[in-house]
Amino acid sequence: MPQPRKRATIREVAKATGLSPAAVSYALRGLQVSEETIERVRRAAAELGYEADPIARALASGRTGMIGLLCGSLEDLWQQSLAVGVARALKDNDRYALILDAAGDPARESALARQLRDQRVDALIVQPVDPAASLWAELCQSLPVVSIGDSLAGARTAGEVVFDNRTGVTLALEHLRRRGHRRLAVLTSTRASTPDRPADVHVLAEAGRLELDIDVITAPQSPAAATEVARRVLDAGHRAFFCFADSIAYGVYAASAERGLRIPSDVSVMGYDDHPMSGLLTPGLTSVDWDIDGIVRAAVRMVVAAVDGTARRRRIVQAPELRERGSVG
Repeated sequence: MPQPRKRATIREVAKATGLSPAAVSYALRGLQVSEETIERVRRAAAELGYEADPIARALASGRTGMIGLLCGSLEDLWQQSLAVGVARALKDNDRYALILDAAGDPARESALARQLRDQRVDALIVQPVDPAASLWAELCQSLPVVSIGDSLAGARTAGEVVFDNRTGVTLALEHLRRRGHRRLAVLTSTRASTPDRPADVHVLAEAGRLELDIDVITAPQSPAAATEVARRVLDAGHRAFFCFADSIAYGVYAASAERGLRIPSDVSVMGYDDHPMSGLLTPGLTSVDWDIDGIVRAAVRMVVAAVDGTARRRRIVQAPELRERGSVG
């Protein structure tokens, strides 16, 4: 019976490359050596079958290699895409994502954030349900935190990728108004316990400026649950919708089809995150694009730099673009 192959050691990689074990360790982590040396060491490690012992590395460095990723709600298809992108980008940087779902619940979000801290993740990326929670200031004192979407009130984060919600909301409402809509149903996942989220505040202000009659209605980000809410809103007479997630807009599509209503001739629908599926619908969903690939790159760059101690705090404001398709009549 063949014996299992013995794990190659860092000393064997050092011998193969003519470097010291310390230099090999730096090269494998991409630190303090040239790109040519990094490439030479990684090639030798691959040929020898060397794999870093994660326990030994964590003990030596004081780091686990794990980055917590706390999502507001993984029922939202856009947030699912965000989680996939962040996890892959972290892996490309020799880190691993520990992904948790707050399920749209501020209390659950707080509990999970504390659990991630207690599990000694190296840092946390969060798309917050409640950006005003007092928890964030406390948490940022004990580990690097990068926020996506909204700033964390009173917290000294390691970085932020903040959505320009004022511009995004204005793009959406002005587009609906140009098409002749004055009465709108605004479907948002925001709960009564988190009323001060920037996008929701802006929609009220912009509706006043544009002299729009709006009803703000809470809708879950699950397409199935959003469909149930959309049924009730359609039955109440609304025919123009602005949805703060494309996943919610998909529920309006489904409910409209059940009622025999056509988009856009009978019902107009606007989304807000331009999920890839939105371009595949018939008609395609008009939405607001936030450049998810750019968000992923920025957030991962910030969190890796914060863990390595190589960067100052940065704040990036993500600009939106209107993606006009055929869902607004």
